[in-house]
Formats: sequence, C-alpha cells, structure tokens
Amino acid sequence: MDSYGFYNTTIGQDPDKVSLIAQCRGDVELQTCRDCIHNATRLILEVCPYRKSAFGIYDRCLLRYSNESFIGTVSTDPRQIFWVVKDFSNPQLFFNQYLTPLLTSLRSRASTGGKRKVAANVTSVLDFQTIHALVQCTADLSAQGCFDCLSTIYRSLPDCQCYAKWGNYILMPSCIVRYEPYPFFDQSSLTETPPALWPLPPPASLPLTPPGKDDKTAQTVIIVVLTVTVVIFVVCISVILMKRRKRKTMDEIQSIRGDDTTSSAESLQWDFSKIRVATDNFSNANKLGQGGFGPVYKGKLLNGQEVAVKRLAANSGQGDLEFKNEVLLVARLEHKNLVRLLGFCLDQTERLLVYEFVRNASLDHFLFDPLKHRHLDWGRRSKIIGGIARGILYLHEDSRLRIIHCDLKASNVLLDAEMNPKIADFGMARLFTMDETQGSASKIAGTYGYMAPEYAMLGKFSVKSDVFSFGVLVLEILSGQKNTCFINGEYVGNLLSYAWRNWREGTAINFIDPMLRGTSGLVGDIMRCIHIALLCIQENAADRPTMAAVVLMLSSLSMSLSVPSRPAYYMHNDDSPRITPIQDQCQNQLAKNKSRCLSQNEMSVTELCPR
Repeated sequence: MDSYGFYNTTIGQDPDKVSLIAQCRGDVELQTCRDCIHNATRLILEVCPYRKSAFGIYDRCLLRYSNESFIGTVSTDPRQIFWVVKDFSNPQLFFNQYLTPLLTSLRSRASTGGKRKVAANVTSVLDFQTIHALVQCTADLSAQGCFDCLSTIYRSLPDCQCYAKWGNYILMPSCIVRYEPYPFFDQSSLTETPPALWPLPPPASLPLTPPGKDDKTAQTVIIVVLTVTVVIFVVCISVILMKRRKRKTMDEIQSIRGDDTTSSAESLQWDFSKIRVATDNFSNANKLGQGGFGPVYKGKLLNGQEVAVKRLAANSGQGDLEFKNEVLLVARLEHKNLVRLLGFCLDQTERLLVYEFVRNASLDHFLFDPLKHRHLDWGRRSKIIGGIARGILYLHEDSRLRIIHCDLKASNVLLDAEMNPKIADFGMARLFTMDETQGSASKIAGTYGYMAPEYAMLGKFSVKSDVFSFGVLVLEILSGQKNTCFINGEYVGNLLSYAWRNWREGTAINFIDPMLRGTSGLVGDIMRCIHIALLCIQENAADRPTMAAVVLMLSSLSMSLSVPSRPAYYMHNDDSPRITPIQDQCQNQLAKNKSRCLSQNEMSVTELCPR
C-alpha cells in the first residue's frame, strides 16, 4: 500500500484471474487506513464467501475484487446513497447557487490532483448552515476517468429522491461524493484543503454494502482469500512471539538496560535526577492523582515537553514483575489509542515510568462527574467507544505481541486534548503466543465490577476477558452510571442487570443517560451500542464476540446482530432469595444514604479465592 492509502493488483490466470483494489479516504492516516482495510477484508469474506466479485465500502476505506479486469476502468454500478433526513426549505436555490459551484470546483481539483484524486471544501449556505463536501476517485483512474465518474454522480442528483436533503453520501466503485452539514474529514491530512477547514471527529461509519454475482468455484475462493489476506496484510501478520515466563523476565528487562540493546531501547532508560528535576522533586503541586500502585506526577522537561511520571510505591501490589511486565509490553506498542511510554527508571528502590502527558485526565473524571459529564455528548462518547475498541483490537491481534489488558476500566482510559481515548496501565497485562487461546492465573488481580466471571471465579483469562470489560465500560459510557451500586428509583443492583431488563422489556431508552435521550435521530445508534455491549457481557465467554467482530459491528450499520443471552452477574431480584455481594453492598449503602450509592469501582482486588 502506498503513502496515499491505495493498493491494486491482479493475480492468477484466466479463468481464475483476480483483480483487487484497496483505497482509503484521502484524509485518513496510514495506520488507520490499514486497520480499516484489515476489518473490511474480514467482513467481505464473511458476507460474500462464494462470490466472484464484491465491493465493500466503509466510512474510511473501500475494498473491491473481481474475476473481471476493472483496474483503470470507470465503474458506476452498483450505486448506494445515504442522506441526512432533514430537507432544505429551498432545495433548488441550494443546488443552483451553492452546491453546483462547490462540486464543480471539487471535481476539477480531484481529477487533476495526480494519484491522490481527492478534494474537499467548506461553504456557507442557506439558513446559516455550513456544508462540508468531499469528492474522491480511486487512484487507478485517469484524470478524464475521474472527471467522468464524478460527472455521472452529479447528473443523477436532480432526479434523485435525495435532492432536497441537507446532506448526501453517494458511493460508486470508482468514486464517491459526500456533503453534509457537519465536519467529517481531517484538514491536516488534506494538504490541498483550504485553511478554513478544521479537524473534528467523523460521524459513525456507514454500512458496508458488498454486492455479488455468481457462485464461485472452490479454487477461486482460495485465490481470493490468499490475495486479500497475504498481499494486503503481510505487514500486519509478521509476528515473532515467545512465551514469557517469570524466570525470563529479569533477563528481558536487563536486555533493555544492557550493552547489547539497540539505541532505541537504550533511549528508554532515564536518569532519576532528570525525572526529579522535571517533577520539582515530586512536589504535591505536580501530583496528578493516586493510583493503586502509587502516585502520578506531572513533569516538565528542560525542552518544555510535558510528561506524566508514575512512581511505584515500595509497598504497592505491583512488584518488580509487574513493573518489568509493563515496560516490556508498552515499549513495544504503538497505536494512537494507547498511551505512549517515553521512558523508565530503575534507581535503587525507585521504579518510575514516564508516559506522554494526556491533558484531560481519565474518562471517569468526566463520565461520573455531575458537571463535567455534560461535555460528553453522543459524538464524543461514540468516538471514545470506537477508539477503545480499536485499541483493544490492536492489543489482541494487530500488535507485534498478543496482549490481554486484564484491567480495562474507565479510570484506565485517558482523554487527550481532543477527547481521543488512550488506554493506559498495563501492569496487569498478560502476554500470549499466537497459538494460545486461554491462560490461568494463580492470583487474580483486577477491578471489581469489570472482571469477567471466568477470571474472577476460576482464574481463567483470554481475549474474551477484555471483551467483557469493554462491554461493562460501554454500558457505563451510555448510561453515565457506574456498574456497581447502581440505583435507579426502586431498583438496586448492578448496571448489567438493569441494562438487560430494559432491553428485554423494550424500555432501553430508560437506560440511556438523560442528557442523550433528546439527541434527535441518534437514539437508534445508541440502542445499537447497548445491544453490542450486551453481547460482550454474556455469561458464557464462548458466546461473546471477538474485538474484531465488535469493531465491525460498531462501524457497519448493515451488519446484523445476534440476540444476546443473559449477562454475567445477573440478579434475580424478584424471585431469588440469594443476595449477591453487589446487592448486599448496595443495600447497606442505600440504608446509609437514600439519595446516593457510592461505587467501589476503584477497589483493586489483588487476590481472590474461588468458591
């Protein structure tokens, strides 16, 4: 794949020759592009397993293959249209005076834009509205081919039922036209975009609509699978793993510090004096908070760079093993939704980790604060959910190591200045080899309310353990409530049971954070997220989806969802005499304070004996 996010190839001989194109939207970063193509590949092979040709498109990328040669040819069929529900009061004036000149200009810029073939702009229109428009052709087309493809879409607009709509997204295999009343593309990645644009998060991904034609022979199926999987994602499947045992951890951390390491590894080790100066000798004024393993300080280096320093307490639950574990894991990870490790320090009894400074602290500071949670509208919450999902998927499948986080919770998700989520705290993370599916822990460490039942009770952990924690976290984000000690009216229990009951009874709107209930047109998206979360928290780990499937569900509205089974820790308040620890805890608290039930989500469980 080139630097513009485009790849094409033709493999095989007739009648089993296959042509393939992968193309990302012009403003998408290369890593995000690869993630999108990676997910599109899985879904297109799942939805169209026996087709000679297929075309699938996401919000950020498209994927197309066929046994007929199409590279360099303008393809206008099939065509898919999505539109904004609201109508303009004077659509003819809107088209003639505003939209036509805008699209005409973008067509000229895209068709003459070299290989990239993308153009975007913003203009003010009727009713004090702003229209954000983007057009793009696949990079295999000639300038004339791009011009002709966009012209085909333009000519169809006056006769389309979408004519009067505020926004439209018209998709064809060779080009797209999209204009909407809100920002959906990134200025910084579109060098030709005028400076009037500004980067804001894109809306939820649109459905993947892969059509097919004839049934496929077994030989062609094999060629397609190998083509898509091997050719496009060779950079994502090169993994070298060895199972780390405790006795090898010391050798590995010493290899980072030793003379045989590379310059990049050596640069991770910081002098204690440098960190002490940056934090003003760990002054209280620079203290950001107190975690389960020690305080975190804000530091400022001599060059002005701000950092966050995690100073592990000598008597904390995280000993040398966990410290080495976190260094070894995080130093090898690189993803925009993971906190980046800048360095570490081992100096006598001092053990410190230096991270990038994330300005907006952790998600729980916003989500559960009665004032700050108002900053989390649906657009931001949706972006946070999607970012966390992509970060966990990277840990499970796309990083150089396969990692299970084991402590995913709201306080371990940090928010940067643009409210992008970054997963933090890998002290409890577990390393897997690629052929391992499940592990066992002699000591169970995590946070009450987020741990999967098979881990909390039996010490069994797998990627599905993180999926469960993700489901709990999504329910908290959608409701604005903590999981444990949840009270709503006369209901006392936990958030999982409350979500399940409302979903079963068709009253899921009662579960949604009140500030989101008035979000016009988006309740359906929120309900879908509740459905996905319920799939993640099912009691049987085998029933839960993988994070790859979760990312697809979140990004493709056309993907059907199965019916979830009962969640773990479900409470039979109406017919069971058994009182769970969570109920007992909440009942006691409620007796003390009728108006509020304090959560114990921050309680770290360091050892648990199964019953």
